[in-house]
Amino acid sequence: MLTELFISAFITLFVVIDPPGCAPIYAGLTKGATRQQARSMALRATFIAAIILLIFALFGQELLGALHIELNSFRIAGGLMLFFIAFDMVFEKRTQRREERAEKVAATPEIEDVSVFPMAMPMLAGPGAIAAVMLLMNEADGLAQSLEVLAALAAVLVITAAALVAAGPLIRLLGDKVEAVITRLLGVLLAALAAQYVIDGLKGSFGI
Repeated sequence: MLTELFISAFITLFVVIDPPGCAPIYAGLTKGATRQQARSMALRATFIAAIILLIFALFGQELLGALHIELNSFRIAGGLMLFFIAFDMVFEKRTQRREERAEKVAATPEIEDVSVFPMAMPMLAGPGAIAAVMLLMNEADGLAQSLEVLAALAAVLVITAAALVAAGPLIRLLGDKVEAVITRLLGVLLAALAAQYVIDGLKGSFGI
C-alpha cells in the first residue's frame, strides 16, 4: 500500500525533475545520434543524476550542520526555490531556458556525449531536485520513511530513464500542446507544495 509520504515524495520529485519536460530537450540534443547511442546516454544521464541526488539525500543533513544552517531555514529557502521553478513552469520560462541551453550544447560540435552535461547536471539533478530530496529526507522520521523517500526517488528516475529512451516517439505522440498543458498543471501543483514547505519553515522558526 502506498503511504502518504511516498505519494508526496513521488509527486514532488516527479514535478521537479519533470520527465515529460526533459524528454523533448533530450530528443533535440540527440537528434544526430543512433538509437543505441541515445539509449546509452539516457541511461548514463539518469544513473549519474541518481548518484548525485542519493549523495545529497543521505548526507545533506550533515552538510547543513557543517554550514550551521537550521533545517527550518533550509525549508524556507528550498520552498522559495521550488516556487520559482513552479512559476517558470506555469509561464513556460523553464522550458525556454532548457531549450536555449540545449541549443548552445548542440552548436558545439566537439560535445557529443550529453549525458553528464546538460542532462545529468543541471537538468535532472539540478538545484531544485537537490533541495527537494534533502527536504523530503529531513521530513522522514526513521529508517522506514527514509526508505520510502528513496523508493519514490528511484521510481521517478526509472520513469525519467524510460521517458528519455522513448523521447522521440513520445514527443510525436504527445505533441507540443499536450506537453505545455501537462507542464502548467504540474507547475501549479509544485507551487502548492512549495508554499507548504515555506509555511512549515516559518512555523518552526517562530514556534507557531
